[in-house]
Amino acid sequence: MIINAKLALPVALLAGVVFYLAFLGYSTTWQYYMLVDECEPQVSQFQGKRLRVSGRVASKSLQISADRRTASFVLCGDKHEMPVRCSGPLPDNLTDCMEVVVEGVLQGDGHLRGQRVITRCASKYAPQQRPASPDS
Repeated sequence: MIINAKLALPVALLAGVVFYLAFLGYSTTWQYYMLVDECEPQVSQFQGKRLRVSGRVASKSLQISADRRTASFVLCGDKHEMPVRCSGPLPDNLTDCMEVVVEGVLQGDGHLRGQRVITRCASKYAPQQRPASPDS
């Protein structure tokens, strides 16, 4: 009986540590993104918070440093725009007019300070356009 009590405490402690680490991993990785048009009108509400924002890199706004460790660009939605400054490794295929998700912290002046840029390749999964038939 005493052996069971001595064994129960370490097992319970180990289970608690495992559940705590699982909770931390779950809370940091299961973070959905919001669109620029959803985020921009509520800038004051999201100020200083970590979030993911999805949008399109505005044409001719992308500026990447020579070492590809920092970039700045404007993230566009349908109606709103958000300036972004990123530091950290950037995707090799990052270009103008590309759909991206930026993870970062929204600053007081309304720009997003990104730590990670994830490129999206929607065209790869979109249905292909069929050529017009001669009948039409």
